[in-house]
Amino acid sequence: MATNTTTRKPATAAEENTEAVTETAEARPEHTRRTPDVVGPPLGEDEKPVPVTLSHHLRIDGTDYAPGAEIHVSPDYARRLRGQGFIART
Repeated sequence: MATNTTTRKPATAAEENTEAVTETAEARPEHTRRTPDVVGPPLGEDEKPVPVTLSHHLRIDGTDYAPGAEIHVSPDYARRLRGQGFIART
């Protein structure tokens, strides 16, 4: 049987290190903020979202998108989805 040889910090020392950390959207850099209607990776600088129609079921960031759904993605993400066959031919 293995024995844990690490020592635990006293409860008072652990409580001193915990501070409430709040981060607002204004505190984040502009390039990491995602446009609300853009799905998938965030847009790069000076990029416009590209509307695409899905040909297969796709799950992005925990949200399910059915075939035929139109979503807006970054141009780079649209190229990757096209290469993998997820975008319908129009």
